[in-house]
Amino acid sequence: MTIAEATPELDPAKHQAAADDRAFLGHPRGLGYLAFTEAWERFSYYGMQALLVLYMTKHLLLPGQVETVAGIEQLRALYGGIDGQKFASAIFGTYAATVYLTPILGGWLADRVLGKRRTVLLGAVTMSLGHFLMAFNVTFLLALLCLILGSGMFKGNIASQVGSLYKPEDLRRADAFQIFYLAINAGVIASPLVVGTLGETVGWHWGFGAAGVGMLIGLAIYVAGQKHLPKEHFDVPHAKAEARAPMTGKDWFATFALIALIPVMAIAIVPNNQIFNAYLVWGDRDFALSWNGEKLPTTWLVTLDAVVSVSFLAIVALFYRWYGKRFNEPDELGKMIIGSAFSVAGMLCLWTAASTTPAGEKIGLFWPVMFHVLNSIGFAHMLPVSLALFARLAPKAINATVIGLYYLAFFAGNSLVGWVGGWFEDMKVTDFWLMHAGFAAVAGAVFIIYRIALTPRLLRDEAEAAASGDVA
Repeated sequence: MTIAEATPELDPAKHQAAADDRAFLGHPRGLGYLAFTEAWERFSYYGMQALLVLYMTKHLLLPGQVETVAGIEQLRALYGGIDGQKFASAIFGTYAATVYLTPILGGWLADRVLGKRRTVLLGAVTMSLGHFLMAFNVTFLLALLCLILGSGMFKGNIASQVGSLYKPEDLRRADAFQIFYLAINAGVIASPLVVGTLGETVGWHWGFGAAGVGMLIGLAIYVAGQKHLPKEHFDVPHAKAEARAPMTGKDWFATFALIALIPVMAIAIVPNNQIFNAYLVWGDRDFALSWNGEKLPTTWLVTLDAVVSVSFLAIVALFYRWYGKRFNEPDELGKMIIGSAFSVAGMLCLWTAASTTPAGEKIGLFWPVMFHVLNSIGFAHMLPVSLALFARLAPKAINATVIGLYYLAFFAGNSLVGWVGGWFEDMKVTDFWLMHAGFAAVAGAVFIIYRIALTPRLLRDEAEAAASGDVA
């Protein structure tokens, strides 16, 4: 007699649904498709971003090349006529900032017009076009525009679908976002090795073309996984749709609490995101990046950061699984406070590297590696955790829009990265990195105040409701 015969009352459909709910590392099968889609999208995005500042400072903005870029002089005029590294930093900051502003538009399109599936598909196609347009000098600014708009349609709606795989009381959600960020970092590890190496050693445009291919692979994976995503993400909202539940007082309270957190997050992410701007310029100029007499690609520093980040995302997730079985696990804001402390320590490693290396000598990699280790521990406590916090507290009626608002922190933070990064050539290197340690310290102090004054009541109310079965 088989197990099925012994238990005839078991509904095969429910049995399959239960199996699917645990099919991917103890999570729903849909998480696997979303994670691998995001991994390839991040492969293309970070591969291009790792090349961007180096490409501009060493090729595109040099005399004889910059004249071929459509609209570049008009853009230069908007920045006050600056050039060189300052101009490259300004372009990078504007691009990296607006990439995180457009998810608000993407969330609105998904919630009100197209639905999440069509919005993500349109975003992926637009981003693919942008990556391939990067292969030509003349279309450089148009390529950045396509990447900005495409990412806005893609990014927030992918993250929103991760959160929608779980019921409100399902405690696997935070762990799911850790897995999601592991997939992101897997893409980041591979991208400088492929996109960065092709760009720096074969030709800049070869690297950008490889990024476009990666985006197409991500699009194919997303299409293949459609049936495993939540049903509501296939429905296009329309006038005759069922009326949405009205926002409650608690919903508005949660929304305003999350919005108040955005500027603090912006300050907190500046030290981490400077890795893709002034840090690469500094490393290209001053680090001892040689092996057997050959200079290694500078973009490999991004791979180093990603390898360490992936390792500590896994280590931190496993640590809290162990810790949570024995002690009271910190809530999201508690982890973000811990992350700020590690971020301060990482910035102090860069200050130490600059202050202890004699003038004229290349900087050894010990202190930069220690920076990546400490900064990655801080990253594991902050970015995935803060996204999980937004997904947890965002009201259902405006879930995608509120998650889109989360990316305003990255808009403001990357604007600061570009602005502050332009000071690199004018400041002492030690002062430059000490200033970034100050950013992390200020953010950590505000997280402490915020946690004491406001958020514990909101988090405690939700946890109590879930425990009593009041959460739908």
